[in-house]
Amino acid sequence: MTLAIELRHVSHAFDGGAVPVLDDVSAGVEPGQFVSLVGPSGCGKSTLMRILAGLLEPDAGTATVHGRSSVNRPGLVAYMPQKDLLFPWRRALANATLGAEIAGVPKDEAWARARALFPRFGLSGFERAWPAQLSGGMRQRLALLRTFLIPHDTVLLDEPFGALDAITRREMHRWLQEVWSDDRRTVLFVTHDVEEALILSDVVYVMTRRPGRIQARVDVPFDRPRGIELVADEKFVQLKARLLAELDEGMKG
Repeated sequence: MTLAIELRHVSHAFDGGAVPVLDDVSAGVEPGQFVSLVGPSGCGKSTLMRILAGLLEPDAGTATVHGRSSVNRPGLVAYMPQKDLLFPWRRALANATLGAEIAGVPKDEAWARARALFPRFGLSGFERAWPAQLSGGMRQRLALLRTFLIPHDTVLLDEPFGALDAITRREMHRWLQEVWSDDRRTVLFVTHDVEEALILSDVVYVMTRRPGRIQARVDVPFDRPRGIELVADEKFVQLKARLLAELDEGMKG
């Protein structure tokens, strides 16, 4: 099977090599999997996402999407960075279609698809709203809709819920599981939150502190859909403890 995402021996440093960020990272994501990267701040998670998105060339190693090198080749994946990056001068519908239009989808087709998906993304009735009129959760859903409208089956999500409160994050976890279950796209998801990773993922990669390496690969065995009640399950608690122990071990460097 050709992996949807594959990283082989990726290393990178900034400031002419003075600040090493990634050290010999290898990882893979199968088609249709939801995989999370967890690790301490500064360990290179976002740098890996930028490499896979074709926005940054690694110093060493390879990065491929469905067998094609993504190095210096933007456009192979749908990529959502940490901030929603909505344009304040574009209404919600126009923001939603921007990525698809840039990817070459005809404007009329992109707008028709966006209108059809607004209810599914919990945005019905807000097509003409300005970003400033939307709540934090609605802005994130709009940014995700923009990402999912891009015609690629591999999606990179870099801490999309990091700025949300705990209650809104739970709602977003439930909603994202529903959207992903319908589409079964391949998703690589960055988070600092171990519980979030276990609720959402099929596989979790744990990274060490900078320079980031893969400390552990952990399979998540729980059936879907996964609700908040899962966090009290004994097996969930044990797996969370294992991930936290791996994070602690990775912090020792």
